[in-house]
Amino acid sequence: MGVLTKLLTLPVRGPVDSLVWVARQITEHADQERNSPAVLRASLAEAERQLLAGDIDEETYDAIELDLLTRLRHASAP
Repeated sequence: MGVLTKLLTLPVRGPVDSLVWVARQITEHADQERNSPAVLRASLAEAERQLLAGDIDEETYDAIELDLLTRLRHASAP
């Protein structure tokens, strides 16, 4: 893409590129927050509480636990 083309498309591409950048930043931040070790541990504790209270069955708890532990392992990896 030439310089002239970039200049001519700037009024349209500028806001679009900015919107895409903001969307990426929001997605990255949400992923970081969702996969935070503290959040994952709290979710695991909540699932255990629900199991002990009888709100969920053992099979559901096992599926939740597997998902959370897998995500926790990936979040803790360097």
